Amino acid sequence: MNEGSEQQTMNTAIKLGAFALGLAAVFGGAAGVGAAVGPIDATADTHKTEGNGHGGASGHGGASGHGGASGHGKNASSHVPAGLQVSQDGYTLTPETTTVTPGERTDFRFSVTGPDGKPVTRFEPLHGKLLHLIVARRDLSGFQHLHPTEAGGGVWTVPLTLPDPGTYRFFTDFKAAGAAEQLTLGTDVVAPGDYRPRAVPPAEQVAKVDGYEVKLTGTLVPGRSSRLTLSVSKDGRPVTDLEPYLEAYGHLVVLRDQDLAYLHVHPDGAPGDGRTRPGPDVTFEAEVPSPGRYRLYLDFQHDGKVRTAEFTAVAGNAAAAAAPTAPAEENGDDGHDHGH
Repeated sequence: MNEGSEQQTMNTAIKLGAFALGLAAVFGGAAGVGAAVGPIDATADTHKTEGNGHGGASGHGGASGHGGASGHGKNASSHVPAGLQVSQDGYTLTPETTTVTPGERTDFRFSVTGPDGKPVTRFEPLHGKLLHLIVARRDLSGFQHLHPTEAGGGVWTVPLTLPDPGTYRFFTDFKAAGAAEQLTLGTDVVAPGDYRPRAVPPAEQVAKVDGYEVKLTGTLVPGRSSRLTLSVSKDGRPVTDLEPYLEAYGHLVVLRDQDLAYLHVHPDGAPGDGRTRPGPDVTFEAEVPSPGRYRLYLDFQHDGKVRTAEFTAVAGNAAAAAAPTAPAEENGDDGHDHGH
């Protein structure tokens, strides 16, 4: 072998070695994520960790809710937005089944296992419930906000119906007794059949549900707390007697398109605090982790019934989220279940 050939062989070996090291770094980083599901946005802001939010920076009210800078949208100990992991800090969401027949009432059962591998049996209440279960199909349709009951031995059960075939994301918000923080874990459940995804409705400022009109004021800004006000009216008149639902006049869940990164926010103030009015405005501070398209679900109660108003909102560069083609539909009693 001449000197030129030896040099070429050495250069090739160096390049292959560098490539192998690069692969090791990539896969090592992926392994460190754990059980993350879906794309992970590296720009997620995890600097704000004060307050008592569910899995994120702050608590119930004001910058309040479950993650993100205002609640359940980010887990403070991780760079992964909430809901993308089935396991975190030793806790794992464990369903008894991951397949549900569409259109049939099902007794869905699951548990949360702890660091010792056993089902957790002691939880701290979050807005009047020990566990919150949120369900949405991966095309952001079929939203349900449910509240399971304990069947014993750390097993939780809730009756539900998945209306159409497809893959659904199941999220649970909880805080195990003695745990350092509240968590949001997520897992997929499949309803077999002919899956026909729906286009995400276009961004609009007004949603109609069951004779009510809800107007959205405010803009989502990635990585910053964004003030959103939702104003409820009926028959052209402001609703000024909203009823407390789970210790608040409204609950807002935000899901990111594509991967369903999760944020659960509670509003400024609380019923009976002497300053919070029961409508028509319900104001939230929400922080989304990245630019993109999001689906917003507002639960509110009036005349003894909980309703869900749905919106599509775009954070950051609107061009980054392709405009959908499906028209927005009234989202009244179209399968939303609130698990009372």
